[in-house]
Amino acid sequence: MSNTPPVNFSQFIVSLASSALVHLGEIAEPGSTEPKVDLTLARHTIDLITMLQAKTAGNLDSEESRLVEAVLGDLRTKLLTASTGD
Repeated sequence: MSNTPPVNFSQFIVSLASSALVHLGEIAEPGSTEPKVDLTLARHTIDLITMLQAKTAGNLDSEESRLVEAVLGDLRTKLLTASTGD
């Protein structure tokens, strides 16, 4: 048996956000020492979280809803910054 905790919605969103941060070059990919930027994959991951937000509307508790909003706001800002080179 694995010692990992059961997956819940918040952990899933945080996992997706971490993946987006890797694609945005904010953190290095596991096993790598240098971050790499792939804005297409970052945008795709952000779109995936946005889709999950829409599909789960009305089914999340307030904490989960706040988490999704905060994650999307942060990732969209970072994507805009990375896209404009600022």
